[in-house]
Amino acid sequence: MKKDFDKFFLPAFESPQKLHLSIPTVHGIFAVQAKFEAVATKTVNVGLVQLSCSGNVTENMQKTTAGIREAAQKGAQVVVLQELFRSLYFCDVEEYDNFKLAEAIPGPSTETLAALAKELGVVIVASLFEKRAEGLYHNTTAVLDADGTYLGKYRKMHIPDDPGYYEKFYFTPGDLGYKVFTTRFGKIGVLICWDQWYPEAARITSLMGADFLVYPTAIGWAKAQDAATNEEQYGAWQTIQRSHAVANGIPVVSVNRTGVEGEMQFWGGSFVANPFGRVTYQAPHLTEEVHVEALDLSGSDRYRTHWPFLRDRRIDSYAPITKRFLDEE
Repeated sequence: MKKDFDKFFLPAFESPQKLHLSIPTVHGIFAVQAKFEAVATKTVNVGLVQLSCSGNVTENMQKTTAGIREAAQKGAQVVVLQELFRSLYFCDVEEYDNFKLAEAIPGPSTETLAALAKELGVVIVASLFEKRAEGLYHNTTAVLDADGTYLGKYRKMHIPDDPGYYEKFYFTPGDLGYKVFTTRFGKIGVLICWDQWYPEAARITSLMGADFLVYPTAIGWAKAQDAATNEEQYGAWQTIQRSHAVANGIPVVSVNRTGVEGEMQFWGGSFVANPFGRVTYQAPHLTEEVHVEALDLSGSDRYRTHWPFLRDRRIDSYAPITKRFLDEE
């Protein structure tokens, strides 16, 4: 029975349009027509704004604002910005003057973006450098709803400390937990860059009811690297995020910066993956791009039903995951 359903019905469900089937049936001696309608597709148009940045924060905001307007003109309902879009990626060095780039959230940038969100009727997901208190800073993403309402913020939980990415010098790890924001166009699960490598973060955010996950990010290739290393690194970065889509049965949107900054070529390559990890869009590596992608949110139920990873989770067996390492005690 399942084989027949998959053969005749499932391909039609892949269509983003409503499905109408006219099937003759017999009741007694009377032939009747049974008409079936599939669940209406729920879509949201997500804009990805992939830009290069300069050392001028005013110019970066103007450029990003223009990108948001372009995305809205192309039909975006939600616009996702890259990580720390207001400035160069300053974490490549440990420099005290860079703390002057931080601001309160809500604050000047969220006020500007809230007005723009209201004007355009779009949700904006904006990555900012937050000054929480004197000497206390976070890597934070704010969410503005389509009426300009500030919905709240997510503070980056996983903080890297690698050559070229000295984020522990600047950022205190997030203390708000994982967050899902209920917007006009759906429930958005927000994570940030280094969070991408942790399936636990994606799982928890998905279990909170996110319709899709977004990752503002800033990552690139050291200019001294060879092509094989570059390809391997980008492949790993994309693969781990695609796996979050598969494991949780929801779309993933990742927006990265591009351009050369210091010794780093940011690799762009922003992309969208559907709930089974298929890449439906990928931006170029070395150029700026504003793209709008339609996400089929109704597809999550289909994928989760046919590949029931959430159903088969053995949550009673996962307590060891809270250990740093399972060595002998």
